[in-house]
Formats: sequence, structure tokens, C-alpha cells
Amino acid sequence: MSSCIFCKITTGEISCNKVYEDDSFLAFHDINPAADIHVLVIPKKHIASLNELSIQDQELMGNFMLGIPKIAKNLGLKGFKTVINTGKEGGQMIFHFHAHILGGKIRMKLPE
Repeated sequence: MSSCIFCKITTGEISCNKVYEDDSFLAFHDINPAADIHVLVIPKKHIASLNELSIQDQELMGNFMLGIPKIAKNLGLKGFKTVINTGKEGGQMIFHFHAHILGGKIRMKLPE
């Protein structure tokens, strides 16, 4: 999707502070961290939100979820929060599916 900022990050059109990348996923530090460690994990495939997942995405999303604790471990986190905001009413601000890995002290109030 040409106007999606996360798609532009996956193609390298926009730079990021990358912590992990493979053929299917990218993880990078959030530019406005809500915690001491705040990393976004995104699939390279554009999927607008959790509501847009299909059965064809099952393997991709299984690998996505299995990758989150590996990324957290590589960041030195023994415990962390994983947040997935879904839809405008759910606090999603960028409509490219992503998960937040939050570690250490939370710096701001998280959406309820």
C-alpha cells in the first residue's frame, strides 16, 4: 500500500532503528516510546488490522507471535507487555497490523 508508513519502512523508503528483520517481519524501535523499551513488530505483508486477517495468514501470524518473545529476549527483556490495538476505537493509529513490545518502566498511560 503506497501511502502506508509501515510499508514504506519495510521497503527502506523510510528508515528505522531496526532490531530484527527476516523475509516476513520487521521489528524496530518506536519513535515515540511509551516505555523504556518500545519496539514495533510488523509483517512485511500489508494487513490493515487484526480484523483483516484471513485463514491464509494463519502460518504468517503464528510465526509472528512466536517471534515476539525471541525479539524480547534479544532486547534483554525477561518480562514484557505485548499490545495489539485493533481499529480506530481500539486505539489503532496506523492501519498496518503491528504489535508493540513494551519493556521496563511504562512512561505513559496506555489506552484502555
